[in-house]
Amino acid sequence: MDWVARAIGGLAALGMLAATPAVAQTFPTRPVTLVVAAAAGGTTDVLARLVAKSMSEDLKQSVVVENVVGGGATVGTRRVVRADPDGYQLIFGNMGSLAANVWLFPNLGFDPRKDLAPIGVVADVPMVLAVSNKSGVKDLKGFLAKLSEKERGVNFAHAGPATTTHLACVTFQYVTDTKATDIPYRGVGPAINDLLAGTVDALFDQTVTMIPLHTSGGARALAVTGKTRLPQIPDVPTFAEAGVPKFDLSVWNAIAAPAATPKPVLDRLEASLKAALADPELQKRFADLAAQVPAADQQGAEPLRALIAKDIDRLGTVIKAVGLKAE
Repeated sequence: MDWVARAIGGLAALGMLAATPAVAQTFPTRPVTLVVAAAAGGTTDVLARLVAKSMSEDLKQSVVVENVVGGGATVGTRRVVRADPDGYQLIFGNMGSLAANVWLFPNLGFDPRKDLAPIGVVADVPMVLAVSNKSGVKDLKGFLAKLSEKERGVNFAHAGPATTTHLACVTFQYVTDTKATDIPYRGVGPAINDLLAGTVDALFDQTVTMIPLHTSGGARALAVTGKTRLPQIPDVPTFAEAGVPKFDLSVWNAIAAPAATPKPVLDRLEASLKAALADPELQKRFADLAAQVPAADQQGAEPLRALIAKDIDRLGTVIKAVGLKAE
């Protein structure tokens, strides 16, 4: 009877192979969920919703953003890692959730290099350091002086352990050899509210949220990462201009799927993301937020695969040096 079992197994395997192209040709036949492992209103959420809208038009199906918060982005990311590998659940993450968390969470339970299939980079976004108007700080030199004060020092807000805002705080203190009081929040929204109120002194976040904060006068941006000033906030110097050239942390954002997702489905999703990034409306919205669309040779699965591997090593250097752990 062994030959019967082998024959049945062979027929089943052939059936699966035959079915894969058919599935890819019809994909998607229902809405796709884009999981954002962060609270609504933050940079990751804003970018995800812009991309979802454009991809929906290309895929002819809704791409629905779902915020799944908790565990420094690990809860939402794990959900996608363990989801059915059919292309209907994707993760919209960034260098924190897809790279730094390998070092921050010893019990992470998955490896982004093995357990996720990259689809592509969405944007690279500069980081901005802003201070409360009540802090009395006018420039980065004054901020560094305040950091050195032993009696009061500085309260640094961030969006929670292992977030990119947290990584920025840690990296800045590492390269400037300074210390600040760490104030974690459940998302960047509450952190911004307390910055506006003067409850905390300082906050790092991406330009998507910080440009409006500065231009409205709600808080004062002291410096921005990158080689040149941003046209959206030309009065804000780069960190190099302001005296801290070693701090140049920008944040890449990207989309990935469960590792076993069929390649034809991944190819369709990759093509849809590329179409979204070529959309003039999306490009304009990104430009307004100083979010940089990746160059053509940096779009797609393979550049993201290389970037994840590279940044796991790069961010590990700082994280290990300061002994940072999120749990």
